[in-house]
Amino acid sequence: MRNIAFGYSTRCNIKCSHCVAVGEEPVTTKMDLEEAKSSIIKLAAAGVTGISFTAGEPTLYFDDLLELLKQCRVLNIYTRVVTNSFWAKDSTATKAHLEALKDAGIQQLRLSYSRWHGEHVPLTNVRNAAYGCLAVGIDYFVSFVTDFSTEDETYETFLRDNSLKFFPEPLIYSGRASDHLKKDLFTDYQDNRCSMNCYLAPDFNMFACCDAGSHFSETNIFLLGNIQQESPQSLFNKSDQNPLFTCIRNLGLSAIASYSGLPSREIVTYRKCELCEKLLNCPKTLTTLEDDAHYMLEHWHR
Repeated sequence: MRNIAFGYSTRCNIKCSHCVAVGEEPVTTKMDLEEAKSSIIKLAAAGVTGISFTAGEPTLYFDDLLELLKQCRVLNIYTRVVTNSFWAKDSTATKAHLEALKDAGIQQLRLSYSRWHGEHVPLTNVRNAAYGCLAVGIDYFVSFVTDFSTEDETYETFLRDNSLKFFPEPLIYSGRASDHLKKDLFTDYQDNRCSMNCYLAPDFNMFACCDAGSHFSETNIFLLGNIQQESPQSLFNKSDQNPLFTCIRNLGLSAIASYSGLPSREIVTYRKCELCEKLLNCPKTLTTLEDDAHYMLEHWHR
């Protein structure tokens, strides 16, 4: 079973200050619809059984999105759409959008939500989208991005008061979010393993990481290749057979950081994605880890 994040377009109708999907040139890129459908067929042949439509705001190209969902349904691919819910302004608009999505075969909506998101889209839109999903029979959950500060308490209370299903997601300090003041981290020493689901960008480049693969400007470590030049299967093989990626999945980034010489007291101050960037966006450190991943690093465990 393989899952992949599918970036049909980087276009978004809002500009949240916490967004990691920023800094791409040109500012907006988009797949050709027929090429996108062809890519989904290739991905299915490579064993992909789940696709999450993400990147910019997928519903801005609503008719195209419906076509892509239908293509996935034919291929028996599980589909999720990540959305900011701008379209859920009232019950009529919400019902129309959700019924069209359900008819096309969608299986889950991931509703973006945060205090930064709330500066552009009313919180009630997210509630409308969630209630609408329940009404038409679409699974959903709210992705509550937070820096775990007291400022977010009212936003979490809103979710609880409205009985919405939500999961907290830690703020990733990349893209626009790199401008935010990093909050102190209070946690135990964690493994920080990562499943590393792949991401397909609108230019058909595939990355081994769905969250921050395109932000590693110094090393570009997660770029696997382009599916218009190589088969998706060969790119998946690159990810599966990369010894360092295997260590990330099995050992976790904390063990890798410890092996590299980072003090334990410093390791616990990093969130998972930050620790990954610190280690793998440094050419010197990356070279050492890649050289040692075949044997020495993979044995750095209890």
